[in-house]
Amino acid sequence: MLVAEPGRPRMCAALATRLGALSGTRRVVSSDETKAIETASPLARALGVTLEIRPKMHENDRSATGFLPPSEFETVADQFFAEPTKSVRGWETAEDAQRRIVTEVEACLAGPQEGDVLVVGHGGVGTLLFCALSGSGIDRCFDQGPGGGGCWFAFDAQDRMPRRGWQPMEALMIDA
Repeated sequence: MLVAEPGRPRMCAALATRLGALSGTRRVVSSDETKAIETASPLARALGVTLEIRPKMHENDRSATGFLPPSEFETVADQFFAEPTKSVRGWETAEDAQRRIVTEVEACLAGPQEGDVLVVGHGGVGTLLFCALSGSGIDRCFDQGPGGGGCWFAFDAQDRMPRRGWQPMEALMIDA
């Protein structure tokens, strides 16, 4: 599950009171970035589980550029996905970021699982994970769509295949 800043507190509060499709979740794993922890913490509390933090689940490393105005960011993000083997303006390559997030998710799923695992992370690496799991090449066409954030996708822990594309957060409140 990936959540964007706008509406995050409202959505997390709503999810925590009506867990819906998350009711079978027995583990909550998050990157160590603030937005992810702020999303995962109330959900873990509502589910009665300990929040697991995995620092290597962070967003693709864009520290070389720092904050970019939205239009410039979108242009660079387009290049990031279009040229996955190249570092665009000093960013981590898409291939390296994909390898890192797949390795971390695989480590979370290693061994027997009791119930569902909720991984709370970020849009860029989430898209890279989706591409890897679906057997698709790295391509921004698999991104969350306009505005990004506030989205999630599910995949089967056994075959690792996504069940469908990105869904809005509100769909999680529907009973499975």
